[in-house]
Amino acid sequence: MFPYDQQLLALLATPPASVADVLATMQSIDALTIDGDGLKWFNWLYMQVTQQVETQVSSQGLASSTFLAELDVQFAQLYFNALKSFLSNDPLPECWRILFERRNQTALARIQCALAGINAHINHDLPEAIVTTCQMQGFAPKHGATAYASYTSLNTTLDGLIEEAKQALHVRLLGDVLPAAAHLEDTLAAWSVSAARESAWNNAELLWHLRGETLLSNVFLDTVDGLTSVVGQGLLIPIL
Repeated sequence: MFPYDQQLLALLATPPASVADVLATMQSIDALTIDGDGLKWFNWLYMQVTQQVETQVSSQGLASSTFLAELDVQFAQLYFNALKSFLSNDPLPECWRILFERRNQTALARIQCALAGINAHINHDLPEAIVTTCQMQGFAPKHGATAYASYTSLNTTLDGLIEEAKQALHVRLLGDVLPAAAHLEDTLAAWSVSAARESAWNNAELLWHLRGETLLSNVFLDTVDGLTSVVGQGLLIPIL
């Protein structure tokens, strides 16, 4: 789709082992992609989020920082995996496919691509990342636990980043001014990262109880993918 796609694929060959590794990969993607690539704007916004996570990790106690750092790595790897699968023509979640297949549609706004990616990543990927991180650290995801408190401590900061992005990215992919678009304004007004992250935690608790039930887990994730894809389709309606 873009002449540098094979270079993108090469960037994703080595899985990240730390938040610093995650940021390095995102920075490389940002440097490689052009303004007319919708991937650039999701990656740009996610990079801002990851920088805030890095700051939060360095300011919290050991238990909290360990959980947030590992969650950041596991979470980012699901984005990198989805992009790698797309670039390799391998199967991937539909909620990611609808964004990647439209990343060259210059009628879209930058914020549409950014939020479509955030939608796919939080609603589909985050429950899985939470479960994986909790398994690695030996505890269940539970409301009220230390890990949950660390997780929600980011919400205000992340909501603020999304609000800033709604203004900074409110242009077409190539930077053209958007016409008045009521449906886009309504969609942007309704978006809350805190609400999406709370839903993701709830789904992680459900997914936790399905451990060992591969068929049921896959059905659950397929259902989440379908619902997330519907939202993504609505976010990616071209502004004419």
